[in-house]
Amino acid sequence: MSEPRLILTCGLPGAGKTMLASQLAADRNAVRLTKDEWLWALGSTPWDTPTRERVERELWHLAQEILRLGLSVVLDFGLWARVERDEMRSAAHRLGASVELHYLDVPTDELWRRIEARNSKPPWDRYPIRRADLDAWLRTFQAPDAAELALFDPPPDPS
Repeated sequence: MSEPRLILTCGLPGAGKTMLASQLAADRNAVRLTKDEWLWALGSTPWDTPTRERVERELWHLAQEILRLGLSVVLDFGLWARVERDEMRSAAHRLGASVELHYLDVPTDELWRRIEARNSKPPWDRYPIRRADLDAWLRTFQAPDAAELALFDPPPDPS
């Protein structure tokens, strides 16, 4: 059995996190946990803050259990704050897991183009992201810098 690995996706809505998470999970035989999919499946929305916070907490507990079992997990959360990324990296390392961070840095105009396309399809058409939301998130998002990225493990060698 190979070493368990926590694979994190980081970026704003529209960056391509879920697509990347799906590909990484398939390539690495890892369990993928995508917060927004769980919220929709539970009849909630990403706008429901109390439910979103509970789902995030429970998925993080589940991710840690998966790592304890010696399996890898892709956690598709967004992880906008450095403190979140630091806490997850430290906890996973304590469990003996390697930790990768995949940061998707996408220009604002492209994010908005992708969000508008997503907003036109269910379930987002009922609960769309507004441009004002994206603009506010751009001000609060803490992009990882080179020093932070160096704290994470590199992806395994594909050979």
